[in-house]
Amino acid sequence: MNKCTPEVDVFGLVLCGGKSTRMGEDKGAIVYHDLPQREYLFSLLSHICNRTYYSVREDQVAGLPDGADFITDNDRYKGPYNGLLSAYVTNPDVAWLVLACDLPLMNLQALKQLMSERDHSMLATSFTTEDGGLPEPLAAIWEPAGLQQSLEHLARGTSTCPRKFLINARIKLVVPDDDSVLINANSREDYEKVLLKMEDH
Repeated sequence: MNKCTPEVDVFGLVLCGGKSTRMGEDKGAIVYHDLPQREYLFSLLSHICNRTYYSVREDQVAGLPDGADFITDNDRYKGPYNGLLSAYVTNPDVAWLVLACDLPLMNLQALKQLMSERDHSMLATSFTTEDGGLPEPLAAIWEPAGLQQSLEHLARGTSTCPRKFLINARIKLVVPDDDSVLINANSREDYEKVLLKMEDH
């Protein structure tokens, strides 16, 4: 481990700013655990992060809980990087544990595992599945250096995909004890499958 790399605080970020076109409704507002999904993930992150924020579009602010901390997408960045880098430029001296709002089976045990296996000398610590082996950029802890290099990556114009950046970066991969926490629910079909899986548990 690089002793010269300081360990900084970790802020949580629930990414809610996508358009949810495939789902047909706001994925962050869907209730799986007696709460809108974005509030459920916010609660999980609040247990383990120094501070937690919602990442939202301007038109979503009114739907947030009263007094909630949020960061509005500034639309300077493309795709999934928009919310993540909007948060980074607001608070550039912390690491960000980011979760997409389409992870209905994410739980506190998995997040505690990710935090315990964090390597702050790397650019990021990312969940991955045992079968796929690819980083999950929206279920990951991004260190400040990783986000700074992401800005440079976008400026070069080679790709706007955070996964492609992580594939070619110095990162740590973590396989969750139960990788069903990484199941995405992006469509009505996905939603129905998740409900069935929750019934089985």
